[in-house]
Amino acid sequence: MMRTRPLKVALLGCGVVGSEVARIMATHADDLAARIGAPLELAGVAVRRPSKVREGIDPALITTDATALVKRGDIDVVVEVIGGIEPARTLITTAFEHGASVVSANKALLAEDGATLFAAAEKHGKDLYYEAAVAGAIPLLRPLRESLAGDKVNRVLGIVNGTTNFILDRMDSSGAGYSEALDEATALGYAEADPTADVEGFDAAAKAAILAGIAFHTRVRLDDVHREGLTEVTAADIASARRMGCTVKLLAICERAADGRSVTARVHPAMIPLSHPLASVREAYNAVFVEAEAAGQLMFYGPGAGGPPTASAVLGDLVAVCRNRLGGATGPGESAYTRLPVSSMAEVVTRYHISLDVADKPGVLAQVATVFAEHDVSIDTVRQQGRLDSEGLGGEASLVVVTHRAPDAALSGTVEALRKLDTVRGVASIMRVEGE
Repeated sequence: MMRTRPLKVALLGCGVVGSEVARIMATHADDLAARIGAPLELAGVAVRRPSKVREGIDPALITTDATALVKRGDIDVVVEVIGGIEPARTLITTAFEHGASVVSANKALLAEDGATLFAAAEKHGKDLYYEAAVAGAIPLLRPLRESLAGDKVNRVLGIVNGTTNFILDRMDSSGAGYSEALDEATALGYAEADPTADVEGFDAAAKAAILAGIAFHTRVRLDDVHREGLTEVTAADIASARRMGCTVKLLAICERAADGRSVTARVHPAMIPLSHPLASVREAYNAVFVEAEAAGQLMFYGPGAGGPPTASAVLGDLVAVCRNRLGGATGPGESAYTRLPVSSMAEVVTRYHISLDVADKPGVLAQVATVFAEHDVSIDTVRQQGRLDSEGLGGEASLVVVTHRAPDAALSGTVEALRKLDTVRGVASIMRVEGE
């Protein structure tokens, strides 16, 4: 039965995503009403620049007073797509206090202070849905939170930032350097004018915190996530990965410890074998690989950013929240019952690819191998290649060492000791090897 009174929706933000949400609400109004059981009414749109023309939106709905909008009392659902910490946090908690449920795409806020939002939603008996906060249109958070609720997830490994994947893909396919690939990403609209959040890993780290919290039923904050960007990745790293039968990706990795007593969350560039499903993820696409005890290996793939894909995820949440509203129920809230500690990066165990600039003379390899042995880091393979120095003479070499699995702390100690060797001119790069 269709309820005649519409459910009122307040939209906070009307940029690329918000305007697309409004467009879909209008274009597919009949279908959305049929799926929900009641029509939707866009009751107000909070913006910073009211003079801007917004096609398809009644100017009478535009307001700069977001606080007054969420305090109205007749709003059923608030859709927050303004981003950032404040005023988004205060607006969301105020919405709960005045009877509205919330759909958010705000990864930064959820990673920074999700606990406050979940507590407010629970206190007032309202929904907080946020599928659009991670991986755009890809249905990922709800399967983790609901479909795998009866399973035990041990690892989440994924490409969750389209900008960085585009850059690394271009470096691999065309031989371009980092700066050239970034320029192309900017020209095509994949990278912002200030790409720091993407290329330094902040965006992916926020998403990793959210993924780890859901997967392992524990609270993981942005500060808990080890973060490295891709600005130091060179064409030489890409070429070296190719020689190993690998490619380089910026990965978000969330793992449960083998003994089950802690978790880790990290973001950094890594080499992965070309045989791994994530290696074939090209352009600005996202993909997340989930390893669960009973379900086994699952992969979620699709466009991870942009107006239409993100709006798709927002609308999916909006339909779910509205159905709950009509049924007088709420969906699943925060699940953090395990209260597992988040271990430091020093405890992470993985393989490493280390490139050294060394003197090209007898005994160097033995010295390097001794340092690795002294720090209990086992060497898998070594490749050495002589080269000419700046004056066209010999005397220098490149030494590439790939290790077996070792703790990050042991590798850090090894690298520190290598830098003190007279025969080591420099540590050109260090990259982890994952996905094997």
